[in-house]
Amino acid sequence: MTHDKPYESCIVNSHNEWDPLEEVIVGVLGGACHPSWEMGFEATTPVEILERSRRLQLTHGGMAEAPEQEEIAERELEGFVAALEGAGVTVRRPDPFNHARPHVTPHWAISGGNCQANPRDVLIVLGEEILEAPMALRSRYFEFLAYRRLVKEYFRRGAGWATAPKPELSSRTYDAYFQRGRGYVTTDFEPVFDAADMSRFGRDVFIQRSHVTNDMGIDWLRRHLEPRGYRLHRIEFEDYRAEHIDATFVPLAPGKLMVNPERPIKELPKIFARSDWEIREAPLSTFPSTHPKHSSFRWFNMNLFSLDENRVFVEQNEEPMIEFLQNWGFEPIALPFRNVYRYGGSFHCATVDIRRRGTRQEYFHE
Repeated sequence: MTHDKPYESCIVNSHNEWDPLEEVIVGVLGGACHPSWEMGFEATTPVEILERSRRLQLTHGGMAEAPEQEEIAERELEGFVAALEGAGVTVRRPDPFNHARPHVTPHWAISGGNCQANPRDVLIVLGEEILEAPMALRSRYFEFLAYRRLVKEYFRRGAGWATAPKPELSSRTYDAYFQRGRGYVTTDFEPVFDAADMSRFGRDVFIQRSHVTNDMGIDWLRRHLEPRGYRLHRIEFEDYRAEHIDATFVPLAPGKLMVNPERPIKELPKIFARSDWEIREAPLSTFPSTHPKHSSFRWFNMNLFSLDENRVFVEQNEEPMIEFLQNWGFEPIALPFRNVYRYGGSFHCATVDIRRRGTRQEYFHE
């Protein structure tokens, strides 16, 4: 099965993670703040830094990030943008958004939000459509606003635009009796999912059940996507703080899938058993174990972003990953990015590919 229209006629067009990139949204750091502590962080924060993180966020949540730290990370982000533009890619940026102010709905109030560094978590492109996710954390509830100018522009030019039902995120959305290693912090009271829990393989889309993506959200996606010819596959990993799939289950090119050796998949979908995909385990990161956020950042070396089937952006200090990619036939593009990590991700998180040159293909056969 292929896409219905020639990609040249599509304003928005992306079906996988590796077709040649033509246009992309890259996040910004202006307006970032320390996230306010909320129940979701009880599940997604590494156990060894849980108490420290709770105290820090309860004290500093809603306060603006230190300007000097933001400036260092911004230089790395601008270097990434320059590399993309140097490769002929059109780069778009969301609007800065002041997160250092109270976030309030009829159901809850917190002292502030998060940042705009990770558009991958908020938006996903599936063919000609931009889909906006109903995110599961209250601190990220209003992030979509920074992208609305761009999304409306794409829509006016002919792109599809869908928004999943905006959740209440009331106390019923979360399991008040949640215990680590026993289920997920999100209930099935309402659909929630983060776009970064999805991985696109043309017609087939894989989605992770996690602390920020529930089964009701997966059901909503299935009903939305299957009439358009997609197959949605639910997967789970042995990961007590599961959140986002793009440092766990990373397709890099047709037939090449990189997986996390510390987060084995609970059951590999049967569709892989009948395919010739080569699956390799990612090498360990060189991120320093002495860093206070080592446990949070140690697999950001997998958070790669592909310019095409051959060229892949990778953090310049990750020598084992660079060698791994070269040995697998890729051309790594190494850039500094570790100061961006503190905002929640690496190259893949920092992007939403709006337009890739290609059509929807079928990479598996039932």
